[in-house]
Order: sequence, then C-alpha cells, then structure tokens
Amino acid sequence: TLYGDCKKGARPSFDKSADPETARALYDRFVGLFEAEMPGGVESGVFKEMMNVSLVNDGPVTLQIEKEPGAR
Repeated sequence: TLYGDCKKGARPSFDKSADPETARALYDRFVGLFEAEMPGGVESGVFKEMMNVSLVNDGPVTLQIEKEPGAR
C-alpha cells in the first residue's frame, strides 16, 4: 500500500488513492527506484493481490506518520 489516510480511527481510508492504472504505474516506478539503489535486490509482491507478509523490522527504513497541521 502506497497510500492510506489514517485521520479517522484505526483503519486507513483509501478514498483518495489513485485509480488502478495510475497506481500500477506508480507501484512499478516505486519498485524500480528501489531496485536501482539496492544492489542486493528488492522483494516485491504482486500488484492488486492479497498478500500475507511476515517480517522482522530490522531497518534501515522507518516510516513517520504525521497529522496535517491543525488536525486532531
């Protein structure tokens, strides 16, 4: 998932997500950029498929989620 609005409750909203064709292009570009920078390879899933993911958070990536200014 590249976009999910978490302003309301614990479940993200995907109402503002891109249409599937645009999202596919963004996903492919996103993966391609990582592949270009990671000589050891990048694992990626299948676009639009349900996937069960298991991982150990061992860096180096950390995502920071912030509220919009003035949001509660």
